[in-house]
Amino acid sequence: MAKVQYTGTGRRKKSVARVRLVPGEGNILINGRDIDNFFGLETLKVIVKQPLTITETLGKFDVLAKVYGGGFTGQAGALRHGISRALVEADPDYKPVLKKAGFLTRDPRMKERKKYGLKKARRAPQFSKR
Repeated sequence: MAKVQYTGTGRRKKSVARVRLVPGEGNILINGRDIDNFFGLETLKVIVKQPLTITETLGKFDVLAKVYGGGFTGQAGALRHGISRALVEADPDYKPVLKKAGFLTRDPRMKERKKYGLKKARRAPQFSKR
């Protein structure tokens, strides 16, 4: 008998999260580590759990995720996006709730490229009159 599982891919900045939702008791494993060991900041844990709390499915699914690229804030955003997509796959009735909260929209903000003649994207070299 094949296990029921729902998948979703989330992205933010340079981070990509591949998320699997399996019926369970609410454990969240990220790269084989518990969410408390993976994220140090409490705000990032809240961001990851937002789609589950808004749809009231916090204790119904186990979240198994592989995440890579970017920093920890981008990874938390990617996880939120991936969990939201997997929840919609699990039950299409969650879509209006998640869409209204803005969890299904991929955040388009990226790092701006460095331009020639500048030190960073917009930082000009220091000006000296003499």
